[in-house]
Amino acid sequence: MSASPNLLEHISRSLDALRKSDRKVAQKILEDPTSATELKLADLAKQADVSEPTVIRFCSAIGCDGFQDMKIKLARSLAFGLSTSQVEISDNDDVETVVGKIFDFNLTSLDWVRSKLDLAALTAAVEVLHNAKNIHFIGLGASSIVAIDAQQKFPLFGVPCSAIIDSHQMLIAAAMMREGDVLVAISNSGATKEVAQTARAAREHGAKTIGITGSDSPLLQFCDVGLLVETLENTDQYTPQISRVAALVIVDILSTIVAFKKAPEDQLRVADMKRFLADVRSTGLL
Repeated sequence: MSASPNLLEHISRSLDALRKSDRKVAQKILEDPTSATELKLADLAKQADVSEPTVIRFCSAIGCDGFQDMKIKLARSLAFGLSTSQVEISDNDDVETVVGKIFDFNLTSLDWVRSKLDLAALTAAVEVLHNAKNIHFIGLGASSIVAIDAQQKFPLFGVPCSAIIDSHQMLIAAAMMREGDVLVAISNSGATKEVAQTARAAREHGAKTIGITGSDSPLLQFCDVGLLVETLENTDQYTPQISRVAALVIVDILSTIVAFKKAPEDQLRVADMKRFLADVRSTGLL
């Protein structure tokens, strides 16, 4: 295992893979991570009811170079945000508590996404979109919401955009794509068969393909550029929430950067469009 920027989250997600004695150390840290940053090696071993070598072995198991390195990364993790184990919602939570936990979870998860985002892949995606003649966004289920939002940003992308959220229409569109077209396939799981088939067909017909997905998934084998948007989603309890929010943020980033890369006259047209909308909203008249 290699330590991630959020060590608390890494420990929480690694519990099942740890040895029984190592798990005791992990659970003690998760109970009170702030206090754990101030403990000496002997103190943590005593509180976890394990030996000092076990604590050292635990540090190695989670990707740290010894006990002091673990404490430093733990302190950074506390500054970075809360682990998901600290924001789980229970039946006893009141409205105020639920509101706080959901905000904390979303903010922490977005920090997690930012820390793991591949800027080189993001730059490559921007270049592909900047050179596109047409852009087609596809997605099913929760991902369809992201595709529709992306399509509405077509003034920023500067070329005709479509949002295709029907599986048959996706394949029809892919068969009609040509060189110069770009397909952006959005799927948190990356395992939706129809989305992967569409990406493959689009690329076979000469289109460039970009995948926005939550893991190193099957979809990416059919994508020229893969954007991994790893989140801390708990889909066992909830429908996709933060993965959708994270994908929306990535679309915002892509459209903004592409807009700034456009020629000055294109940027002026966008500015004029925004002024026009502002006038309509303020007067209610065309």
